[in-house]
Amino acid sequence: MLWERLHRWMPGLESLCHYRKEYFGYDVRAGLSVAAVALPVAIAYAELMGISAIIGLYACILPMFAYALFGTSQQLIVGPDAATCAVIAAAVTPLALGNEHIRWQLAIVMTLMTGFWCLLASHFRLGTFADFLSRPILKGFINGVAITIMADQLAKVFGLSGLPAELIERSIALPHKLLESHWPTVGMSAMTLLVLICINFVRPGWPAPLIAMLVSTYISWQFQLDQYGIQIVGNMESGLPVVPMPEFEFGVLRDLVVPSINLAVISFVSFMMTARSFASKNGYQIDADLELRALGIANIASSLSQGFAVSAASSRTAVNDAIGGKTQMVSVIAASAILLVLLFMTQFLGHIPLSSLGIVLIFSSWSLLSLKNIWSYRKRNRQAFTLSIFTLVAVLLVGVIDGIGFAVLLGLLQFLRIIFRPSDQLLGVNEQGMVRSIHQDNDIQPVDGIMMYRFNSPLTYFNVGYFKKRILQHVDSELKHPEWLVVDAAVSFTHDDVSVFAALDELITELKEKGVTLVLAGRRTELNFWIEQNKLSRSDEDLIVVPDLYFAIRLIQSKRQVEEK
Repeated sequence: MLWERLHRWMPGLESLCHYRKEYFGYDVRAGLSVAAVALPVAIAYAELMGISAIIGLYACILPMFAYALFGTSQQLIVGPDAATCAVIAAAVTPLALGNEHIRWQLAIVMTLMTGFWCLLASHFRLGTFADFLSRPILKGFINGVAITIMADQLAKVFGLSGLPAELIERSIALPHKLLESHWPTVGMSAMTLLVLICINFVRPGWPAPLIAMLVSTYISWQFQLDQYGIQIVGNMESGLPVVPMPEFEFGVLRDLVVPSINLAVISFVSFMMTARSFASKNGYQIDADLELRALGIANIASSLSQGFAVSAASSRTAVNDAIGGKTQMVSVIAASAILLVLLFMTQFLGHIPLSSLGIVLIFSSWSLLSLKNIWSYRKRNRQAFTLSIFTLVAVLLVGVIDGIGFAVLLGLLQFLRIIFRPSDQLLGVNEQGMVRSIHQDNDIQPVDGIMMYRFNSPLTYFNVGYFKKRILQHVDSELKHPEWLVVDAAVSFTHDDVSVFAALDELITELKEKGVTLVLAGRRTELNFWIEQNKLSRSDEDLIVVPDLYFAIRLIQSKRQVEEK
């Protein structure tokens, strides 16, 4: 009984307890490959946030172990992610007032809060909210973040100082500042970029960022490049993390509540998109609520190990899948390899040139750009294109936190507009007697004396007035009023709403004055119960409820035959 509960709580534990030996070779190769990709990226993301590079390693190890135990995906790798790091940096940098120590502490606290929100959402089974951020919003957000990250690294790549912090101002000032570039730094950046491009061209399967970092770090260490003005990461303490007690005012935590909720939503949406895509590819299912809990535990584990927020690392997950990793033992092996680097190789890592980190970040961010995908929305779905472009521009103009807030607000407004004023159709039948929508470009004909109507939204208090107005407009637009009005109730009558049935009562009365009988087709059992609950006074001459549209047509035709006889 205890083991069953433990396995339900930690799904990954059961997989590890029943581990198949023949998988070990695949998992070792995949684990070492994942570690090779994760090392330079984690260090670069820590530098992106303005904190010690070694903290990027802290954010890899314990979260990987945690997800291996609590996750349900066999391929997913967790770790630092461009979007999460950008959100944290945007939230904590203004509060830290230039103090790197406080920035680190605030990042830890924000990560802990993010993990708490994920656990709370998992407890209330809110995993379905993975679709809260639509794909167009996420595409626009990721592209905005990628462009922001690349722009932020230009100062490191060219060895510049004094560039404005804001993106637009920085872009304007950069051309005038390029003449002040530190040319040894530019040379190191060019060499790192050349190595990346060559590795990608000659051996696409090799970990190009790791090789480029090793080459640039070896050159920096061998020739002591810091004496030529090339900035390096500097001293990195080896061993396990120890963070001093917080020095900030605890009132600052109020300013992290909304950003941490934003971060939890963004992380989980990205997390589920990656997890679902690889689960579908490999033929298994994942549980959204368990994944939400696993993400929360991984972030809490990261905060306890003095790291920062993590999410699904799509590039590392892709490496794992391509190499042939079979289980979450890959995460255990990758985390162990990174732990060994943390314990024994940090002195060498301290010679990493900051310009090389900047190039690696630009290189990684370039792979996130998918402007072509956004442009493809233009022909397929104009609203999706507008939403994606708006998100992209908002992130660039007003920053990551405010930009995603504006994008979510616009998405909600678009959704409400659809619900407030949905589309509707008149229905008819084709030559085979099938009910279809009537359009100008088809030959679907209405049934004589019958108007069939579909309202493409659930009815509620804020759109029932529009529903009633549209029905009366259609009835009045006919030269001869139909004798019967059949409404597709399965689509629009989804729940009991007092306002809806009050408006329905008014509609019945107005249609009766026009000599029209209302027929509701679909949800017969629920509708009869709701009509009785709302005490609608009706007779069969005013309102009829039937199982479906076809039954309604046969019923009306039968009544006509009886009347004719």
